[in-house]
Amino acid sequence: MKAAVITFPGSNCDRDMYVALKQNFKEVVRVWHKDTSLPSGLDFIAIPGGFSYGDYLRCGAMAANSPIMQEVIKFGKSGGFILGVCNGFQILAETGLVPGVLLRNKELKFLSKRVQLNLVNKTSKFTAGITKQNLEVPIAHHDGNYFCDADTLKSIQDNDQIAFTYQDNPNGSIADIAGVLNKEKNILAMMPHPERAVDELVGGVDGRGIFESLAA
Repeated sequence: MKAAVITFPGSNCDRDMYVALKQNFKEVVRVWHKDTSLPSGLDFIAIPGGFSYGDYLRCGAMAANSPIMQEVIKFGKSGGFILGVCNGFQILAETGLVPGVLLRNKELKFLSKRVQLNLVNKTSKFTAGITKQNLEVPIAHHDGNYFCDADTLKSIQDNDQIAFTYQDNPNGSIADIAGVLNKEKNILAMMPHPERAVDELVGGVDGRGIFESLAA
């Protein structure tokens, strides 16, 4: 299995993601935002957290128009698996690869803490190998308040596109949504950081299940 991590100016979780993927993927490569092509033979792409382009305009808006994203969009629309975490969620939302938008947190404050998640979708490629119903995973964001209109919410609920919800909603996200899948379920966007929960020495391993599921 071969995975790629996309790095933008301002990414700060790309190394964390690389380390997490190396636990389960045979080959992990780094891709720069100015590249115009993806490495051959990719099975999976990760878009990491951070503050791409300093979060100017809107979080993820400039990164969504980086040269490499045209290839990422093609990869996703052709059925390739993509995980966007935190800023990666914002970027995926800006491209339209996942439904909804990310707004400022309800208290207008940056949040950095561990949160409890509920596993909702148990059958996607990202979640099928997760053995726990409840997970503890860190968050670190200022614009993590997930929002969509009523019709979109009903659609993603009916289509089992909600991957994770918060037990104690920290940011005001509609329906407590912490992670959402696209309609085809080959793309997952989530605000919590599973790549920061893959080692007992740094706070637990509840994030491992996503990467193990992907590599299975």
